[in-house]
Amino acid sequence: MNRLLIFVLVVTIFFSCSEKKKENKKVTETTDKEVIAKEDNTTADVKFPVYDFEGLEPMLHKKDDKTYIVNFWATWCRPCIEEMPYFERVNTEQKDNNVEVIFVSLDMPNMWKTRLEPYVENKGIQSEVVILDDPKQNDWIPKVSEEWGGGIPATLIYNKDKRNFYERGFTYEELNEELEKFIK
Repeated sequence: MNRLLIFVLVVTIFFSCSEKKKENKKVTETTDKEVIAKEDNTTADVKFPVYDFEGLEPMLHKKDDKTYIVNFWATWCRPCIEEMPYFERVNTEQKDNNVEVIFVSLDMPNMWKTRLEPYVENKGIQSEVVILDDPKQNDWIPKVSEEWGGGIPATLIYNKDKRNFYERGFTYEELNEELEKFIK
């Protein structure tokens, strides 16, 4: 009799816990959907173009007379923020040499209005800023460069004749030194 009572008690506890798990799962799913909806509302009028990788990819393969410096960065990346003034300076100084800097932000959607826009505005960034919003990093990172492990800062410098990828930060001098290899 005691064994039967213990068995019934264990079965009751098991089923009540399993029902509670289902209930919690429904709450989590509902909460996640609500968060996604809120994020969509806050990013609807972001100031910069937002691309998935397919939309960004043409910017990585232009065949005109310019040299492009494409820097992958985020506002939460300290080394990215430290090197950004060097890219801005090069963008200004090298315009006559057909050099163009493009900043590709990898910030999360919930940061676009609260961190990215204020940062670009406060720093007076003149280079082109675009947002890459594509969660399939394992698909697009090797398309940017087979050598890229996914870390930032990362920079692609290319023109119609040459292409180099750098998964590291730059000083102003280092950036100019690399750029010289493209604009000789």
